[in-house]
Amino acid sequence: MTDDGVAELTVGLPSRYGTPVITHVDVSIFHKRYATHCLACNFCADMCCSYGVDVDLLHRDRLLERADVLEAYVGVPRERWFQPDIIHDDEMPGGGSVRTGVDGRGCIFLNQDGRGCTIHMFCDEMGIDYQELKSIVDCLFPLTVNDGVLAPADEVDDRTLVCVGNGETLYRGLRDEVRYYFGDSALTALDRLERGSAYGVRSS
Repeated sequence: MTDDGVAELTVGLPSRYGTPVITHVDVSIFHKRYATHCLACNFCADMCCSYGVDVDLLHRDRLLERADVLEAYVGVPRERWFQPDIIHDDEMPGGGSVRTGVDGRGCIFLNQDGRGCTIHMFCDEMGIDYQELKSIVDCLFPLTVNDGVLAPADEVDDRTLVCVGNGETLYRGLRDEVRYYFGDSALTALDRLERGSAYGVRSS
């Protein structure tokens, strides 16, 4: 354990896409909390979607493959879905990411008539696992992997995520997502870290 509360794993944990690979864990994920069940909250009005979302290139391409159907569902032309600049990043599935466009209340895929993500709604209605179309960044938020470290997203640490301090710990709230992307071996390693860390019994 380093002085900054980062634990090194004995074996790297690659995602189902090969990248990112978790090599270290910021153990604060075992005590920092957030309002886990987003659509059940009554105070943020989807504020975390106000500025768009990073979409890895793998999932951008999956969305565009379904554009003929999804475009009609979302009600926004595909040309407006993503900002033009590609951010190259070897940790992202597909080798980089793009930012979603922003319109009205926020992300172009934010439901303008209510709450939630229209991609998620589309997947639910079509019987598709939402992780097939939603970006890994989106599904793991407010966890992130940066330079191999599984850690709280910046919005947790700077408290611009307004629901910080409520609900489950970051890890417990996203444990099923971690399993989907990194497998049961990741849960074994992270559960062990959680049990062995003094942070595991703290609350924020």
